[in-house]
Amino acid sequence: MRPDQADQTKIPEMRQKTNTGAKWKMPYAAAPKFIQMETVTKCNAKCEFCPQNEIIRDPARMPVETWQKIVDDTRGMGITYRPFLTNEPFVDNRMPEIVRYIKQNDPTARVEFNTNGELVTEKMGIDLLEAGVDIMRFSIDGLSRETYEPSRLGINYDRVMERTQRFLELWDEGGYRDKVFTELRMIEVPENTHEVQAYKDFWQPQCSEVLITKMYQWPWTGQQRHDVVMKPCLKVLDELFFYSNGNATICCWDVHERAVVGNVLEQSVTEIWESYAANCLRDILDDGRRDLVHLCSRCNAYKDYNFTNFEL
Repeated sequence: MRPDQADQTKIPEMRQKTNTGAKWKMPYAAAPKFIQMETVTKCNAKCEFCPQNEIIRDPARMPVETWQKIVDDTRGMGITYRPFLTNEPFVDNRMPEIVRYIKQNDPTARVEFNTNGELVTEKMGIDLLEAGVDIMRFSIDGLSRETYEPSRLGINYDRVMERTQRFLELWDEGGYRDKVFTELRMIEVPENTHEVQAYKDFWQPQCSEVLITKMYQWPWTGQQRHDVVMKPCLKVLDELFFYSNGNATICCWDVHERAVVGNVLEQSVTEIWESYAANCLRDILDDGRRDLVHLCSRCNAYKDYNFTNFEL
């Protein structure tokens, strides 16, 4: 049962039933600090580990009035905007326009991208830098062609390497090193472990930082109900996520809209953040009862995280 769909008279009863196990009080922000927007539903890659190709949503491209309303609702709030969700942001050629709109008349706004790099042409790179992008993260899971191509299906290795390095040259030569943070990120798996040090040595002189991270498991990708982690969640503390149709969810891993808490075409971003549905989900998660939240009932994120400091 999803709290946003449930009979409102039954939700307090459900909340009461959760007050029997371990209790935590998580430090939820008074307003979101990070907002992600699915401006398109497509990706140029077909990576086996990602459920992106399962997305069937209408519209496939977020209307301009939707993403502008999200931004207008939150101007001056110190938001970091991420104009992507489970997609490649630069499938949408409006990105420089979106960055300019976010940054205009709001010195508190920041814009951040995660990209596989293939669609970041020289023109796109120049436009993004001039528009005021703050963070560019390139996800490249290997240094050699032999290691990279099996993990990032459908993407041209040569184009990724050429365009990523050209963006970094523009960033360096244009005097953006102190203005824009650049990161090269690799998900470490057994197939690329042997290249980790060479990867660092190659990219570190060219960017702000190199990050080697671990593979995560998406909810509902093989987990069973008995695999659920009966703990709170860090993902819902200060982030809000919007689909192309205006629906809002509490988690970036919610590919199939299992935890919708409102719609920005009907409410403001603040109203959604403070809504009964969102607060109900937070209360349930504070009880560690992920099994009562449809999305979270198949999630093992933060299973090894120590939540002791948040115990009541």
